[in-house]
Amino acid sequence: MATLRELKGRIGSVASSEKITGAMKMISSAKMHKAEQALRQLRPFRDQIETIIANLLSSDAAFSSPLMSQRDVRKIAVAVWGSDDGLCGAYNVNIFKQLLQQIAAYRERLGSDAIIEILPIGGKLAKAALKLNLPNVTVKIPADVDSKSGDKAVRDFTWVLRDAFLNGEYDRVDMIYMSFKSVSRQRLEVAELLPVTYDAFAHSGGKATDRPYIFEPSPEAIFTRILPMYLLSVVQDVFTENRASEQAARVMAMQSANDNAKKLHDQLQLEFNKLRQQAITTELLDILGGQVK
Repeated sequence: MATLRELKGRIGSVASSEKITGAMKMISSAKMHKAEQALRQLRPFRDQIETIIANLLSSDAAFSSPLMSQRDVRKIAVAVWGSDDGLCGAYNVNIFKQLLQQIAAYRERLGSDAIIEILPIGGKLAKAALKLNLPNVTVKIPADVDSKSGDKAVRDFTWVLRDAFLNGEYDRVDMIYMSFKSVSRQRLEVAELLPVTYDAFAHSGGKATDRPYIFEPSPEAIFTRILPMYLLSVVQDVFTENRASEQAARVMAMQSANDNAKKLHDQLQLEFNKLRQQAITTELLDILGGQVK
């Protein structure tokens, strides 16, 4: 049985942990709201681009772009977003499990000869990916980019993916990331980034207007110019969704840890009180026994 001194020490340690988890929850909550606000600010830009593309597609012109080139898939790149920091529960574990499932799906669909190159974004996910030892599966850590990267790094990363696809280094580029829905709900998403397909626009939020448009320059020139901007808006969305989802997962993890610390603190305090009362009772009995003698 623990002594009063040991229990008092444990109570102090648990109380400190409770304060730390509470503080981390508040910090993560503030960061999550900041990322959520950034996500709301990005949406009008992407919606406008999708609306322009929808208007272009509603015209009679035929469009084509190297970014929409369909090829036999011999090498596929999979960009996977995780976190650089820990204490976010099973966030990275769930993303890594989805990555393994996706690799198995590629093997079944494309055959064992297809080369899969994983591009992990986030230190925690990169460490796990580097331990993979699967045939025809390689891991390439993207340079100068992580889960906290700003606009310039995100733009450079997008152009690296675009150029690699145009140069034939990749026949397809997919993305695996956590989509932010709310504090308590994030959903894993697997999306195709390249080649761009008409289906991507069909399921997007952009809607063609009924008003007639006069395009200047030609619709083909506008389409060619705006397609890279569409790619950039998608990747920016993914980075921001990942940041918001990570902080939301950390808020929930810290809330759970804080609740557990409170329960443990109450249990230890109850045990401490019982032990102290027992010691007082024993001392009183000793005193009374001495008086009787």
